[in-house]
Amino acid sequence: MPPKFIYFDLGKVLVDFSVDRMLAQVGAAAGVAPETVRDALFRDGLMLEHESGRLDSRGLYEEFCRSTGKRPDYDAVIAAAAGIFSLNTPMLPLVAQLGQTGRPLGILSNTCETHWEYCYARYRIVAEGFSVYALSYRIGAVKPDAAIFHAAAELAGHAPEDIFFVDDRPEHVAGAKAAGFDAVQFTTAAALAGELRQRGVRFNY
Repeated sequence: MPPKFIYFDLGKVLVDFSVDRMLAQVGAAAGVAPETVRDALFRDGLMLEHESGRLDSRGLYEEFCRSTGKRPDYDAVIAAAAGIFSLNTPMLPLVAQLGQTGRPLGILSNTCETHWEYCYARYRIVAEGFSVYALSYRIGAVKPDAAIFHAAAELAGHAPEDIFFVDDRPEHVAGAKAAGFDAVQFTTAAALAGELRQRGVRFNY
């Protein structure tokens, strides 16, 4: 039976991004080395706190300043942290054609306020192509924790076994399957289209 609801991951599926670019840009804005930014955001766990909703953008900035001993312009740091994305353009027609079938689509992503607001404002497909957004910073849990998948199913209004999910990371695919979802690892738009057709989804792609 075809899935009743389809969830897409955001990063490395709908959009691409570069962590190294973020480290370099934030470092330039703050006047510190990229390695210092990496330590502050990842070794000290600030990005995980941000993605799980325990720190909003202002809170992340304050903790970053505390960690680095610098106090750069807030807007410059946020812009540097967010301006790291580009559209995965082969996914645009796939999502558009799936939307034409009337099947509801959603985004299920480990993301933070800073990155989500940037992508939602910048990319029309993100803002208009989906009806449900299951975002880690709003839910308060991150993939592959079971809690985010349970919350995503509730937001979709469908049982886990009726939901198809695609993610680029194998541990997230495994977490989704453990929660009852049908899930596959993303490689290319064409391969994803094939996976959907195998499940009985008929669309023009």
